Amino acid sequence: MKISGSEIFIRSLKEEKVSHIFGFPGATILGIYNQLLDSDIQHILVRHEQGAIHAADGYARASGKPGVCLVTSGPGATNTVTGVATAFMDSIPVVIFTGQVPTSMIGNDAFQEVDIVGITRSITKHNYLVSQVKDLARIIKEAFHIATTGRPGPVLVDLPRDVLMDEAEFHYPAEVSIRGYKPNYIGHPKQIEAALKLIAKAKRPVIYSGGGVIRSGARQELLELVNKTNIPTTSTLMGLGGIPGDHPRFLGMLGMHGTKYANLAVTECDLLIAIGARFDDRATGKLEKFAPKAKYIHIDIDPATISKNVRVHIPIVGDAKLILREINKAVVPGDYSAWIERIEEWKREFPLSYQQDDEIIKPQYVIEQIYDLVKDRAIIATDVGQHQMWVAHYYKFNDRRMLLTSGGLGTMGYGLPAAIGAQVACPDKLVFDIAGDGSFQMVLQELATAVQYNLPVKVAIINNQCLGMVRQWQELFMNKRYSGVCLKCAPDFVKLAESYGAVGLRASKPAEVRPVLNEAISVNKPVVIDFRVACEENVFPMVPAGAGIEEMLLS
Repeated sequence: MKISGSEIFIRSLKEEKVSHIFGFPGATILGIYNQLLDSDIQHILVRHEQGAIHAADGYARASGKPGVCLVTSGPGATNTVTGVATAFMDSIPVVIFTGQVPTSMIGNDAFQEVDIVGITRSITKHNYLVSQVKDLARIIKEAFHIATTGRPGPVLVDLPRDVLMDEAEFHYPAEVSIRGYKPNYIGHPKQIEAALKLIAKAKRPVIYSGGGVIRSGARQELLELVNKTNIPTTSTLMGLGGIPGDHPRFLGMLGMHGTKYANLAVTECDLLIAIGARFDDRATGKLEKFAPKAKYIHIDIDPATISKNVRVHIPIVGDAKLILREINKAVVPGDYSAWIERIEEWKREFPLSYQQDDEIIKPQYVIEQIYDLVKDRAIIATDVGQHQMWVAHYYKFNDRRMLLTSGGLGTMGYGLPAAIGAQVACPDKLVFDIAGDGSFQMVLQELATAVQYNLPVKVAIINNQCLGMVRQWQELFMNKRYSGVCLKCAPDFVKLAESYGAVGLRASKPAEVRPVLNEAISVNKPVVIDFRVACEENVFPMVPAGAGIEEMLLS
């Protein structure tokens, strides 16, 4: 029996056990929306396509399952591009379905036609233009397979209108075999053996953990390695939660806004064990000065990442979880007591600190109070900027999938829709979006989505009335010549929240922070909290552009 492409689409998603789609309708995909009415897949109507892709991204990060986004052709498709790039940079499994004009009209500059396959080729793991309805089920199967295997990432499927209207027999493949795409999961035994020898010989080792630990679910294996060896461990922003934030061997985040002691430890180490990290510039600073005395072990599932930015002595290609299991079976640590004591001295000498008075709220204080109240029972989404770095410093992530943040692309406007996606994925969890006032204003319309679907996300706006990180750079390196950073002409966020049907709260004094947070947590509705914080508070430590990570400004 033949069925339409739109029905094949729905049945294929059911085969993939998809329960939620984030989307926004349009003419080219009306057939799919008609079929959605008769399915048990819940469609979450966002208010902008950017919200759909970020919500699907947040859903994937929080749940570990692929997120699904559905938008129409032309501007609907192009409005997802920033979110696709965000997912690509952070290796997030998202499948994006875009409408397209009929195949006979492609290339004719038809109404709402755009070459979204060409536009996204460099920011997707793979993408497809479906030309025949008989191929649709197979392509959807391949899209989910590619998005979720190997190094995860976004896959885009472009759906011409006539393909969705045409009919074919439905056959969903039981398995996928793609020539040239065979991810390797098992680390080479000889390379693992060589790594074990280096670990045993090292005097000053450091583990450098990245987002690959989170994606592979290797938290327990990493923790076992740290506990067995006592090796000090630092993390990228994307790797936070890979090891408990309060673990005695955890050094905090490294890099441009990392801790002084993490950066000094990396600079002085004689062995750097990189696990699921890609040596990006925010972590390394000036490459010539990054771990200059060390040999490198690099564990990563993506062979293209290894030796891309730094020359690696022992590469191990495969899944971090499986490789760490093999290392843990045979690892023999050296005596690192002198090295640990040296690092403990650095911790005492260069602690993270700020000064809170009775009058003006410091943003770091807000982060600490949120952590003190919710700790391990909350998922935290952030936007990008100063508040993101303060979260990395002052919120101790003790489990994976607790932090949702745009690390690689640094996308403002990510936090609220990502928090919505996380709340859909984890309805029983407390979800906070810690946002900057600039980032929040890019996506504030998604409050309507949260209210419509009864998603009780809590938005904590760190309101310093400016684009804080840009202002900080202008203060430190451009003699306070502030240009284009003032956000004082902004809505009343409390009234804005109330106009959407959410709860609006405000704290202007330090003594008001805790009571306002308690009230927000007690309400089973979306809440926006306007924290009026110090306008010229800066993020320290900080590595200036072009410097080595040990060359940090502390104040």
